Amino acid sequence: MTGFPPILAPEIAMAAPIAGALAACAPAAEPAPPPSPQEAFWTALSSHCGTDGDGRAYAGELVSEDERDADWRGRAMIAHWAECSDDRIAIAFHTEDPEREDGWDRSRTWLVTRSGEGEDMRITLKHDHRHDDGEADAVTFYGGTTQSAGEQGAQDFPVDEESITLFTREGLDASLTNVWRLEVDPAGSENPRFTYQLTRRNDETRLFRVSFDASQPVEPPPSAWGWE
Repeated sequence: MTGFPPILAPEIAMAAPIAGALAACAPAAEPAPPPSPQEAFWTALSSHCGTDGDGRAYAGELVSEDERDADWRGRAMIAHWAECSDDRIAIAFHTEDPEREDGWDRSRTWLVTRSGEGEDMRITLKHDHRHDDGEADAVTFYGGTTQSAGEQGAQDFPVDEESITLFTREGLDASLTNVWRLEVDPAGSENPRFTYQLTRRNDETRLFRVSFDASQPVEPPPSAWGWE
């Protein structure tokens, strides 16, 4: 080594500044568009799926004060992410029932599915109700699909026509204007919660709301009825 800089061939010396000029003129890559509110909601909901299929479970309680739900007050509740895939999340809703031998009613599972992408994405909530032998209840698989972009932490599900037909057949006229709502914070965020709510468009006094502490996972319960 002589300590002197190398001498570049003329063609190499000329190419360097030209390449730099071309790079400076190249258009900058456009940033990826932000996720739609429904995409962000789905990501937050999926964050509670855990890893390797070990969906998380959280303890909760009734937080509304409608007297029509007096029997629910004070009962222990667990929401368990029992099944997760790219397009479907099954959340089993277990409620304490002192009249049952094992002390729990495991008849309800919330099925949340998605379709489409970006601004065209839609999310559907359905209720899977089973008897303890696994057979479907007469009133099952009702719910609705999002009709607006909603919020990244909350989505509303107005009752769909399929459910209206079911409720009418079963004489459940009070449910014909149901609107369900799910609220969720991402796992690992500060004081995360998961909340399920029912209201009715024709009854401003109707409010059923249960909320779960998603900061402290609990031991997953046995499978919901019919999901063994």
